Amino acid sequence: MASDGGELDVDVLAAALRADSADVEQFVEVLADKLSTALPGRVVVQRKRSGLRGPKRLQRIEVTLSDCRPELQVSDGAVDAIWTRVSGGIALKHERVDFDLWLRRLSEALAEEAQRSERTRAALQQLLI
Repeated sequence: MASDGGELDVDVLAAALRADSADVEQFVEVLADKLSTALPGRVVVQRKRSGLRGPKRLQRIEVTLSDCRPELQVSDGAVDAIWTRVSGGIALKHERVDFDLWLRRLSEALAEEAQRSERTRAALQQLLI
């Protein structure tokens, strides 16, 4: 879980986030729940009802971190991964990336956040358990 220096292992974090990714829709739902629990107030999850009485399906996840805003948009089982660099709350660059790269970058950004904040570190340790 943590390296000898007390830092979160990015590979372990990526594996924990990626667990059970065979079904993309289910994986994104689980990811949204994990991130919302680990980072309360920093994750926006949007859902939309399919039909009048159908279940609400995840449409978008956006995570606000110190220097980036990773986002997933889900439509008909397809996932668009967007990575936005931010500075002072202003978006500097939007980039569509491969989902695996997005997940790797998210893991790295979360590990960096954990180095700066004991509260974030504790929340992410719970995510890994």
